[in-house]
Amino acid sequence: MLSPQDQLTELVRNLETKNHVFAIDPLLATEKLQNEAGSPKQKLHRRAQRIDSNGMLAKVLGKIDARIKSIMVIMSVVWCLSGFLGLFTLLQANVVNFFYVLVCLLGFHTLMLVGWLVFTLLNQGKQSANWFASLISPSYLIRGKDDVTQAAVSLYEQQLEHSGMRWYLGRFSHQLWLATLTGMLLAIIFLLVVRQYSFSWESTLLSDNALITLTQILGWLPSLVGFNVPDSAAIIQSRLVTDALPLSVARQWASLLVGSLLMYGIVPRAIAWVFCALMFRSKKMRLDIKLPYYQKIINFWQRKVVDADDFKEVPAPIAPKAKVSSAKKLVALLEYPNEHQQWWQAGAAVQPDEAIENFGIVDDRDDMARLHQYLDTHPVQVLLGIHSKALPDRGTLRKLDQIATHAKHGLIVQLLDNDKADTDIDTNIHTQSTNETNKNVRYQQWQTALAERQIGLVASH
Repeated sequence: MLSPQDQLTELVRNLETKNHVFAIDPLLATEKLQNEAGSPKQKLHRRAQRIDSNGMLAKVLGKIDARIKSIMVIMSVVWCLSGFLGLFTLLQANVVNFFYVLVCLLGFHTLMLVGWLVFTLLNQGKQSANWFASLISPSYLIRGKDDVTQAAVSLYEQQLEHSGMRWYLGRFSHQLWLATLTGMLLAIIFLLVVRQYSFSWESTLLSDNALITLTQILGWLPSLVGFNVPDSAAIIQSRLVTDALPLSVARQWASLLVGSLLMYGIVPRAIAWVFCALMFRSKKMRLDIKLPYYQKIINFWQRKVVDADDFKEVPAPIAPKAKVSSAKKLVALLEYPNEHQQWWQAGAAVQPDEAIENFGIVDDRDDMARLHQYLDTHPVQVLLGIHSKALPDRGTLRKLDQIATHAKHGLIVQLLDNDKADTDIDTNIHTQSTNETNKNVRYQQWQTALAERQIGLVASH
């Protein structure tokens, strides 16, 4: 069976698919739950409870559940009384044939228990107890033609047809057997208290020794929990008894009868009941939230509105700060000349009184070869000036990488402005704005390229 919360949730689903009019609009309940905390299953339970605000759906489900449980209790009481009365009738004589009474008590019960065990091992859960649904169909327990009652009856019938109901049926059958055996036990204890019995045994084929061995085997398990077992003398003395036995001998047989009923009847059946209860719990039906109906609701709850304020701009890469070494400096311009002959003085990489080597402009292949040859023979730190017009394309970056590879004390870069362009007067404001934008874009491109290569950038004064 589903849990009461799952049953209510499923009943709401069945009724909503049939366009039933609820006390609360399901759409309104769904929207209010969107921002509430909880797992999807918990929120589905809350949704069903709010939709059933007047409790009418839960009342119908509770009525069916209560009647099913009442029938099971009534049947258990009837079985208990039948066991009590059956054994009460069986023990009317004062002299009782012990083995005949024992077979009447446990013979059919043992056959049924072994049959259930064999059926369980062979079945392996592949068959469901569909016939059980027709035996205790909820349609027999509640009458009503309204949509709620019909949907509730249909929901219970679906649960009764579930494969896990075989364990529910097994638990119920063991419960009835336990009720019967309990009634027998109560009858034996009652009769042994108010009446005095003598116990005997008869057999055409079995000898005294055979009965002694059989009794000792039968009494082994009850003796482990403290029940008395007749000794050899008491067993021989009890054969074909037609009158009263000594009270001590009768008590031994009575103790063995009660112990056998308890250890070979009630205890194995109780173990089977517990096993079925555990299996039913593990195979119990659960709410299938993967159904399209539930998935649509859950997807609505998981929908999030993304505000513009949630956007976080990724910071642009920034070249590392140049690390000036104490080595001799070699200054060079990459591809473009500069208006200032001593352009390196605009940065902080070279001290005014420091001796430097001015290589000039590095542009074509010959310039690169000459620079490589110089760097391979002179341990210097290269200060490379890059004009604002230079673009960090693949060819330019390839030159940059080669210089960084050959410079023994590293490479640092100084980005230079086009002074002439800055002093020109341009009356076109739009052109000025465009040039400034392009200049900023190229500056950021060089920042990114230098950051990727971890080449230091010289800060301007």
